[in-house]
Amino acid sequence: MSQKENIIAIKTFEFSLTIIQLFIDLKKENEFIVSKQLLRSATSIGANVEEAIAAQSKKDFVSKMTIASKEARETKYWLRLLDKSNLTKIDIHTHLIEIEHIVNIITKIIMTATQPVAK
Repeated sequence: MSQKENIIAIKTFEFSLTIIQLFIDLKKENEFIVSKQLLRSATSIGANVEEAIAAQSKKDFVSKMTIASKEARETKYWLRLLDKSNLTKIDIHTHLIEIEHIVNIITKIIMTATQPVAK
């Protein structure tokens, strides 16, 4: 496992923990619809990163990381929706910054993994 994968595995796990807490807080505000979608997509990012780390091939690795990227982008969508709607009074800004970092890191990992090998 490379250093980048360690970083992204740690970041996505910690992000999942913060989203679980956000989900709990949103439920206290009686927000159940968007929060459930957010919880599913956000926790799926790290799960797919973990699967990528255990990939059987480069193709499998790229496939799992691509799914993680899609889940991260979906998570960003739900966070933006919460931020711009009147569904909650909770400040979503730090979560939006963190998901942007995660999207950027995963994108770089995919780009690096799909570059042709120099001979």
